[in-house]
Amino acid sequence: VGTGDVELRPSVAKADDHDVNRGAAPRPLPRRWLVMGGMWALVGLPLVVAAVALRRPHWYPVLDLAMTELRLRDVGTSHTPLIGLPGRIGPSLAEQGSHPGPLSFYLVAPYYRLFGSSAWAMQAATVVLNLAALGTALVIAVRRGGARLGIAIAVLLVILVSGYGLMMLTQPWNPYLPLLWWVVLLLAVWSVACDDFAMLPVAVFAASFCAQTHVPYLGLTGGLCVLTIVILALAWCRGSPGSATRRGVARWGACSLVLGLALWVPPLIDQVTHDPGNLRAIYDHLATPSEEPAGFGRGVELALLHLDVGGLLVGDSGSIGSLPDPSSDPDGSVVPGLVVLVVWAVAAVASLRLGHRALARLHLVVAVSLVVGAISMGRIIGKEWYYLMLWAWGVAALLLMAVGWTVVALVLARAGPERRRPIAHVVTLALLGAVVVGSVALTVDAVDTDPPEPRLSSTLGAVLPDTMAALERGEGAATGRDGRYMVAFSDAVYFGSQSYGLVSELQRAGFDAGMADVLHVPITDHRVIGPDDATALVVLATGQNIERFRGLPEVLEVAYVEPRDASERAEFARLRTTLVDELRADALDDLVPIVDGNLFGASIDERISDRARRLMTRMLELGEPTAVFITPPDTTV
Repeated sequence: VGTGDVELRPSVAKADDHDVNRGAAPRPLPRRWLVMGGMWALVGLPLVVAAVALRRPHWYPVLDLAMTELRLRDVGTSHTPLIGLPGRIGPSLAEQGSHPGPLSFYLVAPYYRLFGSSAWAMQAATVVLNLAALGTALVIAVRRGGARLGIAIAVLLVILVSGYGLMMLTQPWNPYLPLLWWVVLLLAVWSVACDDFAMLPVAVFAASFCAQTHVPYLGLTGGLCVLTIVILALAWCRGSPGSATRRGVARWGACSLVLGLALWVPPLIDQVTHDPGNLRAIYDHLATPSEEPAGFGRGVELALLHLDVGGLLVGDSGSIGSLPDPSSDPDGSVVPGLVVLVVWAVAAVASLRLGHRALARLHLVVAVSLVVGAISMGRIIGKEWYYLMLWAWGVAALLLMAVGWTVVALVLARAGPERRRPIAHVVTLALLGAVVVGSVALTVDAVDTDPPEPRLSSTLGAVLPDTMAALERGEGAATGRDGRYMVAFSDAVYFGSQSYGLVSELQRAGFDAGMADVLHVPITDHRVIGPDDATALVVLATGQNIERFRGLPEVLEVAYVEPRDASERAEFARLRTTLVDELRADALDDLVPIVDGNLFGASIDERISDRARRLMTRMLELGEPTAVFITPPDTTV
């Protein structure tokens, strides 16, 4: 088929839109590319509006997002990151591994600086990256099937943007950044399968971006890589010596190999300069896990749960749409997924009977993605966090489109020649209407887009002015801007999430701040400040831990905020009483002290009931008082 148009029926390509008769005046821009531009504007508009809406109020990143901003500042310096964000990898905090590579930092950093190097600039840069993914997906669609397929892919993208929600797609968190680029990878592999070898570098880039940014994509991209190699080998064998097919495979294969090697140079440098390197740490973690993985049976079950395309279509874009509740393990009936799987299998067979080459190969890509997806889910170690499987909705959406395309192709194949064009026009108008309606609905929702963790952000923002002022004045053990400040936490609620944001904001304001060596992976090696190097210790404390610090000698409290009003404090107290009774009734007395000492840790304990988890989730939303203390550097936290 090459790069010609494949309409929503089993027909062959039309003449190439780029052909221009020699000596004739240049033609206007082909209609299909104008349509693509219009679709890109419609699908991307909600993200742009969301980025504008997020400009106010001011956002203070915490935990992973604060770590991300620290690394964005390092790009282009002598401390340019060579690996990705820290992950749940490795045997301990001191030996924590990170996600494979820094490509996401390299891509976000230029726009981060362009937009002012602020916290909001990270969100705006994320939107730019996702707009690029949307545009690339539409370009591939138009290359494969002209204007109509471009509109169909636009519908798919609107569904995914709605299902994931605008908060996810404006947030520079590593599990969220690859979501749309994963769809680009699926489409690029499909395009290569249709002998469009020019899309091979696109596939390599998208695969590298996904795999480097989040570990779960390693196996997924590996499976698609094997499929692509097989496709290229078969194309080479099919072509005769010196043929255009072999020249295309050789040319684009060589370009892709060079690109792939270049993209993986940083993590390879890290591997050869550290013992053990990060890639080795990832291998050890996956090859010899500390606990048994979920298993292939559970992987199949999880894959079927993510084929509930009905849930995807009616998802609530205000939160995480139809995606699993982040406070619990994914669960439910696999029956809808089984039904969808059977319907898809029938459609795949029908595409073969139709002899529709491009459509059959799209079904092939879906099939391989389903298999490697089930295997990947079966390798999940520990808690089945929702963010480990977000990519599955991209496969489900592509499956849905493949089934829809097959149905239309069957209808057109059975219709008379005089009826095909009217039917195709009706389908096109219906798809176009879906894009417009979806774009308008999402754009309206985008006006109310919130930043991630607004409670933690606002609480951190409330203690920052007094903390910085006290450090500036040299209060307690502080010595002003000449000092070095070791940040520590005694957090009863969110395991020190805000402390990383505190380091980031102090550095933004020009203070030399860091954390202890045990946190050298999340905070980066060059930001390690130990007690022997520190002028003072800056401690962020929450909940019951505040009173403990107030009773220590030579400790100065410089900031305090209670994020709850009177009714919320009363609600928190009632929830705590009910929770403690629930835990004791379930013979979980060992968790009762943890409720006041590590609430988040208690909330992810796999033994607790759904009711207890809901109580804790609400308590975490309400929060607890937060204070900042300046102490001598040798104070025990």
